[in-house]
Amino acid sequence: MKFLIATVSLLALVAMTKATESEPHMLSDEFIELVKSKATTWTPGRNFDAAVSEHHIRALMGVHPDSHKFTLPEKRELLGADGEDKDLPEEFDSSKNWPNCPTIREIRDQGSCGSCWAFGAVEAMSDRVCIHSNATVNFHFSADDLVTCCHTCGFGCNGGFPGAAWSYWTTRGIVSGGSYNSTEGCRPYEVEPCEHHVDGPRPPCHSGSTPHCKHQCQPNYSVDYEKDKHFGASSYSINRNPRNIQREIMTNGPVEGAFTVYEDLILYKTGVYQHVHGKQLGGHAIRIIGWGVWGESKVPYWLIANSWNTDWGDNGFFRILRGKDHCGIESQISAGLPKL
Repeated sequence: MKFLIATVSLLALVAMTKATESEPHMLSDEFIELVKSKATTWTPGRNFDAAVSEHHIRALMGVHPDSHKFTLPEKRELLGADGEDKDLPEEFDSSKNWPNCPTIREIRDQGSCGSCWAFGAVEAMSDRVCIHSNATVNFHFSADDLVTCCHTCGFGCNGGFPGAAWSYWTTRGIVSGGSYNSTEGCRPYEVEPCEHHVDGPRPPCHSGSTPHCKHQCQPNYSVDYEKDKHFGASSYSINRNPRNIQREIMTNGPVEGAFTVYEDLILYKTGVYQHVHGKQLGGHAIRIIGWGVWGESKVPYWLIANSWNTDWGDNGFFRILRGKDHCGIESQISAGLPKL
């Protein structure tokens, strides 16, 4: 009997192994066609060159598995009696609501670094400083400063904790900094953009280590490092109630979210993403800037800014199903208010 059970178990293991081996690679034409046959609310296509390694793509997912241990205190948002939140519009885009805040439409590039946890944070912080100053303060928070100097936020390019990033903003402050090879701000991003997409002028992607923390600004910047720091007045999380998330965005600006990425998301081009095929790749942090409905069937979505440059997805943006906590998109929302 024991021999029979062992044999059955072995056969099941072999069958599972063969099924895994027969699964097409996520960047293969076969996989793209398979996802196309299943996706009904979105359009897949090729974003990454077929030669890009799975290791590189997985490394872009920088939300560490322990990030839930660093969840911020929940902001208490009272919705009141039923129906009191009917003033929430069907569609909302932060960039249109606050047109004088240019960072809201910006798409950054994290390069070959699992720093999405930091990018989602500094992007939303930059937006909120502009929004809450009535567009009188435009401060481009440095992803480089946060990734390299916040040692309580995780492991730099090897993943981090979004909640801890917002806490660091309130206690230690973050300096300014533009994109790679720019002269913008105190500490521009040090990880070079790479050509993980189909065609383009950037160099090939290679996994690199986290740059060193430097408590000083680039030579041509006139402000002292400590004086350049801008702080948050508060940091908090928003519960998974979609209406609370909507109200937070509409009132205070974009938020940082984190969710589980599956292989099919890599192929996103347009529409409202819903996972239809493929295995998990890891946790990824992004910035949610609004919401809306899509198509004649009015599929509800969140409008999201990614950090894989503008040649991924819909000019760097994507939409994901709203209201069902799809892939956990509504379960890890971090935000805060700036100190002005």
